[in-house]
Amino acid sequence: MATKNAQEFIAVVNDTDPKNGGKSYALKITGNNHAQMLGKRIGDVVDGLFVGEGDKTLSGYKLEITGGSDKTGTPMRRDLEGGNRQSILVTQSTGYKGQIVVHKEKGAGKKRFRYKPDGLRKRRNFRGNTITQDTRQINLRVVEAGKKSLDTILAAEAEEASE
Repeated sequence: MATKNAQEFIAVVNDTDPKNGGKSYALKITGNNHAQMLGKRIGDVVDGLFVGEGDKTLSGYKLEITGGSDKTGTPMRRDLEGGNRQSILVTQSTGYKGQIVVHKEKGAGKKRFRYKPDGLRKRRNFRGNTITQDTRQINLRVVEAGKKSLDTILAAEAEEASE
């Protein structure tokens, strides 16, 4: 069952330039660029030429892969090898907040309390650190900026979306 969505990634590019206030931009990676990203790992630096479509590519940029998630929303973890889904026992860290939420009747309505007990561990599902066909979102961070700023490259796309 090959669908169009199976051959694309959503790349969330985080602009690390303090002048831009840490904005993030969502771009699509399809076609040959999709194949270029397969097999890359968290921590690898990729060329911005492979991110975006048409004239919206980020040529001149160097981007570091910082994470991602698969088609069901399962997060990727840097410390798990491979691209398969694994169930591991974790404490408070990437993909798990380590808290218990309790709802109590207090006065006129319900109140929600969050507790963070020491040593709380839970078994959670995570993806490995390698990008595979099941990956849907890739988080990227700008390591080396190009000549144009991200805001000017992607400004036309934002104007089209607002209309």
